Amino acid sequence: MRKLGGNLDLPFKVASPIPTSCLSWCTLPLTCLCCSMTGSFGRSFEKKLPVSLSQQKLLTWLSVLECVEVFMEMGAAKVWGEVGRWLVIALIQLAKAVLRMFLLIWFKTGIQTSPPIVPLDRETQAQPLDGDHNLGSPEPSYVGKRSNRVVRTLQNSPSLHSRHWGAPQQREIRQKQQQEELSTPPTPLGLQETIAESLYIARPLLHLLSLGLWGQRSWAPWLLSGVVDMTSLSLLSDRKNLTRRERLELRRRTILLLYYLLRSPFYDRFSEAKILFLLQLLADHIPGIGLVARPLMDYLPSWQKIYFYSWG
Repeated sequence: MRKLGGNLDLPFKVASPIPTSCLSWCTLPLTCLCCSMTGSFGRSFEKKLPVSLSQQKLLTWLSVLECVEVFMEMGAAKVWGEVGRWLVIALIQLAKAVLRMFLLIWFKTGIQTSPPIVPLDRETQAQPLDGDHNLGSPEPSYVGKRSNRVVRTLQNSPSLHSRHWGAPQQREIRQKQQQEELSTPPTPLGLQETIAESLYIARPLLHLLSLGLWGQRSWAPWLLSGVVDMTSLSLLSDRKNLTRRERLELRRRTILLLYYLLRSPFYDRFSEAKILFLLQLLADHIPGIGLVARPLMDYLPSWQKIYFYSWG
């Protein structure tokens, strides 16, 4: 019987427990997700969900997998070694691919965004409860005669913890935009766009399969994954009339192509020495940069070895 952290008794021995700092950082996204889901489901009694209950459950499971994948990879590596680590990685990627394909084919979700569930804006959600005016009515304000500046009156100011420091109209505009995003249906995809999205969904499985065939030091998995990503983006780039979230998702996928500079074997042979040299140069010659650059130099090799950080 050993104690973990001095508070929890375990009926088994832990050979080399995962550091508390790593566990905290790994479980932080899951904690945030649970809080957001609690707020979102609490609001579901006040307004109808924009999607069906079955689709919402699939999106929730997909979000949970994305939040715990790094924690499960690190835990599997500690408990079962490299074989267990790669088995857990393959199972998680397979489950995510099945869920995404089901959402794409059955529910016609179109271009799937990340994160799958829209994060809860707690500031916007809390303000109507604390304010004295209704959501649909304009906020009473005073307009200066000479400057035409809109100023909120003291009688209609919300409590301090829920007060926003922008113009009185900004809250209504932001709430209207969020309601439009939630109520706007996804853009229907044609055959070409569906193939492109399917390629994006299948890319992690193709990469894992190529790793098993050619090994981690081979260029084939790196090249295959890059070709699949660029093919998917090129097929989706011609699509017009996308929603705001879908355009942001395509922009995010384009920016994530820079991750190939940090992925093996390109990182091991070309990027690692140059990036570490640049960080060391900045840390030595620019005051204050070392506070960020030196911890980043220590963290980058560990980050690069975690699959779901670099390839997830």
